Amino acid sequence: MSQITGPAPGAVFPRLDWVNELVLPALRTAVAALPATERRAAGYHRGWCEADGTPLTAVAGRGKTVRPALTLLSAVAVGGSPENVLRGAVAVELVHDFTLLHDDVMDGDALRRHRPAVWSAFGTASAVLTGDALLAAAMREVAHAPAEFAAAAVQELVRALLDLVEGQSLDMAFERTAEVSAAQYLAMAEGKTGSLMGCACALGGVLAGADAERVRGLREFGRRLGVAFQCADDLMGIWGRTARSGKPVGADLAARKKSFPVVAALAGGCSAAEHLRSLYEAPDPLGPEEVRLAAELVEKAGGRQAAEEEARRQLSAALRALSCARPTADAYRQLQEIAATMIQRDS
Repeated sequence: MSQITGPAPGAVFPRLDWVNELVLPALRTAVAALPATERRAAGYHRGWCEADGTPLTAVAGRGKTVRPALTLLSAVAVGGSPENVLRGAVAVELVHDFTLLHDDVMDGDALRRHRPAVWSAFGTASAVLTGDALLAAAMREVAHAPAEFAAAAVQELVRALLDLVEGQSLDMAFERTAEVSAAQYLAMAEGKTGSLMGCACALGGVLAGADAERVRGLREFGRRLGVAFQCADDLMGIWGRTARSGKPVGADLAARKKSFPVVAALAGGCSAAEHLRSLYEAPDPLGPEEVRLAAELVEKAGGRQAAEEEARRQLSAALRALSCARPTADAYRQLQEIAATMIQRDS
């Protein structure tokens, strides 16, 4: 079994070098099998090359392979080997990239990881096709898992994809819905974000041969963690820094998206909540000044605090679920470290 090491003292994020050493070569192999045009766009998205295909050697910071780490550590947590669940880890990263490419198209976000998003660099049609190709490659990975586990792995991924689509659909519908409750938002986030993280963890258990109870615990851990992460991501979208996130901060407010801080703020009855409501209902686009004002109103109405508290609640629920999987002590510690860091993002 591969040796797993903990984070370096003072590290911002737990060291996942061992994950990259396992996953990145297999991920490159999977992307290399794509058609030429989609292969280049996917490589650009990963930070492996320029838009014209020129290879890049400095690829540090192009994503943290968190979801593959969850898959590999989940396998270790139930007594499995990271090498034996590698196809599952690659699959969830391919699906994650698929969602990012399509999300950027749907949201109109022009930046991803400090560079023009794929749709901005290659065109919308190319971004959609590249996402489709990545999804097909992910399905191929789980279908080629060890025969005794492949069917269950495919079913796990398909279930997560259906939940993901439903969550994304709800997210888009919220833009046209006057009132969204916190419960509705959390249900959406569980599908949009929690489903894939839950799948990442469950695949680790499935491909390691864990029993159904332990797989359920791992899946629920990932789903709760996904919701916590979504709340933290919503906070970054309003109060983060583009230099850290690689995406334009304030875009969610400019698009009048009902992120969790906004939903929580609008539920309040104070004057700040009513002012925010009037901004969201106004017909004119929100300019930079209005976006800054909206952020202030969300905070005054309690939206920021509510999102921070919900992220902590979801994290606590995630760790309770993880305990139900009866994980090994070392894997539990590292999964806990990753989970905590995911919601303690700079803002």
